[in-house]
Amino acid sequence: MQIVSSAAAMQRLAKKWQRAGTRIGFVPTMGYLHAGHISLVHEARRRVGKKGRVVVSIFVNPTQFGPKEDLANYPRDLKRDLQLCRAAGVDAVFTPGDAEIYPGRAEGRYSTYVVEETLSLGMEGVSRPTHFRGVTTVVAKLFNLVLPDVAVFGQKDFQQAAVIQRMVADLNFPLKVVVAPTLRESDGLAMSSRNKYLDPEQRAQATILFHALQAVSAAVKKKTVSAAQLQTDLKEFITAAPLARLDYVEFFDPETLAPVAKVKPGTQMALAVFFGKTRLIDNARL
Repeated sequence: MQIVSSAAAMQRLAKKWQRAGTRIGFVPTMGYLHAGHISLVHEARRRVGKKGRVVVSIFVNPTQFGPKEDLANYPRDLKRDLQLCRAAGVDAVFTPGDAEIYPGRAEGRYSTYVVEETLSLGMEGVSRPTHFRGVTTVVAKLFNLVLPDVAVFGQKDFQQAAVIQRMVADLNFPLKVVVAPTLRESDGLAMSSRNKYLDPEQRAQATILFHALQAVSAAVKKKTVSAAQLQTDLKEFITAAPLARLDYVEFFDPETLAPVAKVKPGTQMALAVFFGKTRLIDNARL
């Protein structure tokens, strides 16, 4: 397994593979890897085959964090991440520093960003106004450096995956975006690097997100339900967990991300809930 920290070196390696006709699978991450990330690695391997190359990037992207968010405290363990990648059969790990991805930014000389202007506006876009500008910019840059044929993202970040798919289509990136299923803990909590922040009591109550998804799914099997009524009911349901604070719960079309007034099978649901300073998200197709 190769470890590459230079942007130029990563692009040279990718071009070398391209010239040899080798397919490249790519999993972009912010590190602190867990089984959910490794499932994306396995999906990338499945897509490119044994003769292909799988690249994982590990980069805590500063531009997708707001000024009051957890950039400085975001969990990091590069040594463990590399061990997990090696065990999963990753061919190269790209570990750039900030200056490699955003040259001149520290001195105020970086000024180019990629912005998606429709799918990014709701949900996470409301709660974290600069978030998607940072996501689309860093992912576009990583695509230009890794040159993947296939890039794999997790469904837990449903809106993010939709925004990236739109960016790829709109900007003619020559690659396929694959969205792989969310991996969950045995009690239903979606796997996330931020779960590390939860204390034992918060961790026990965090399953309320999964229970909310299950409850709505069961309700819409029987009849179409008002989205407004469900939002009211879910606020009460979620805040019954004493440590939970609801950020949002939304019901929307899974293709357009447009809000719907009536919720039925096939509607997408997404929610975000705070436990102390830790913000967890989840979603499901009902």
